[in-house]
Amino acid sequence: MGLSFRRNPDGTTTGRNEETGFTVTLADEHEVERRLYEDAAWECTPPPPPVPPGYHRFSLVHEDFAEAGFEDERYAALRANPPQGCEPADWGCFALECQRPGKTLLDAVTSTVAEIRREHGLVMNGMGIEKPQEWLGDDKNGHGAHIVGHLLLMAVHRASLLGYRRKDLVRLLDATGVE
Repeated sequence: MGLSFRRNPDGTTTGRNEETGFTVTLADEHEVERRLYEDAAWECTPPPPPVPPGYHRFSLVHEDFAEAGFEDERYAALRANPPQGCEPADWGCFALECQRPGKTLLDAVTSTVAEIRREHGLVMNGMGIEKPQEWLGDDKNGHGAHIVGHLLLMAVHRASLLGYRRKDLVRLLDATGVE
């Protein structure tokens, strides 16, 4: 069974339960989610309260493809002393759920990744986005920004596994002409 969600050009969200065929379109995406969960007989957790101005909510994960889980010894110090505003979470891999300050979402993610690397020697390699190709929104600090952060972290990690170095990645970024 699967639930799918799509943001429409008019600002509404359409959700569909593939098993039952139930479909709903509304302006409130959380209400769409609630109704689909109800149709699927799943429990729907209400959305968390908004973060204070200047703060951003995001997740960071360290997925080790060698099947190291949340309890792996490498994460002990980070579990015991996570960055301020972050809580360790077991997602089948090591994860942190964070609410941190930053001018933008990417600023908050960048400072958190740098702190973890500096303090614990661990480079987080994703933001827990399961289907990054599902692009929603154009808010610089919204879901699209989470996808950008996730893809960058994932690309750096996978490039390093292949033997690429920082200069190779920077050369590629420069070649795109991004300002």
